[in-house]
Amino acid sequence: MTTAVEEHLEKKASAVSAGSYRHTVLQAAKRFKSSWVEFGKLLTKVRNEALFEQWGYESFEAYCFSELRIKKATADKLTKSYNFLDKHEPKALEREDISETAPAWDVVSVLADAEERGALSGQEYKSIRDSIWNPEKSVSELKRELTDQYGPPEPKRDEKVELKRLTGWARKLAEELHRAKKVPKSVAERADALADDLDQLLQAHADA
Repeated sequence: MTTAVEEHLEKKASAVSAGSYRHTVLQAAKRFKSSWVEFGKLLTKVRNEALFEQWGYESFEAYCFSELRIKKATADKLTKSYNFLDKHEPKALEREDISETAPAWDVVSVLADAEERGALSGQEYKSIRDSIWNPEKSVSELKRELTDQYGPPEPKRDEKVELKRLTGWARKLAEELHRAKKVPKSVAERADALADDLDQLLQAHADA
């Protein structure tokens, strides 16, 4: 079954010259899931050489969204992932079967982000390379392992802000329970007590 995005890409492709770079990018966009390396390479050139301006678009973001139906964040991940492979695997990119053998783009994206943050060195990539290119390992499993090891650190949580938010939710829940005719009063009162307990914790945190 043809999707709306596929229909849009086909319509766009039929309106431009076959064999042109613009037509090639549109065709690659249709094969995005199975050929992300090709698509990433083409998009990199479109962005770096500002080819989108020749096609009537003011920005790379506008081109990606209007013509290719992908968000700029997706395009950035694709180009960043391609550039990562271009840096670390230039010989692999020359192979004819690279589209079939390359690691999934969202897996490479985790590594590209890590390298950009300084959390992954070239030597570290070499040490995990075999697992990245192992076709027998599931994408979800590999992505989870890499994210655990090289993903961005969780933002530091503000305990006071979190307690304040939870206390507010507890108060709102208690109010709703008091208004609900079918809810026993004892249940609503327990919700009041919970909100009071959270409020005390908040005060204690503030005094500490």
